[in-house]
Amino acid sequence: MNFPAELKYTKDHEWVRIEGSEAYIGITEFAQGELGDIVYVDIPSKGKEVHKEEVFGTVEAVKTVSDLFMPLTGTVDGTNPALDSQPELVNSDPYVEGWMVKITIKDASEIDGLLSAEAYKALVGA
Repeated sequence: MNFPAELKYTKDHEWVRIEGSEAYIGITEFAQGELGDIVYVDIPSKGKEVHKEEVFGTVEAVKTVSDLFMPLTGTVDGTNPALDSQPELVNSDPYVEGWMVKITIKDASEIDGLLSAEAYKALVGA
């Protein structure tokens, strides 16, 4: 299982890639494996400010629907347009092509509360 060291993680299995004042967010390979094949991604929060730990969307797998929780307070600037027609990118490449939202970070101090790759690996028992 892959745990890229340059990313930050949440206990709810989202990953965060910080790029200056922006962040890209998706679900981890572990979460994808637990959910099974992702068939639909719904992110109705585009253009809205979403607070840390609030639901910003859902992912639908073959047998379940799961909420997505915002790891940092910020404004959702965009969603990954490729997921509209290819939600399976979350299955095949969750950390690069399978990103879900891009946000402008409102409170950079919240980054300190995210998990490192090593801490996330310990959390999931990898």
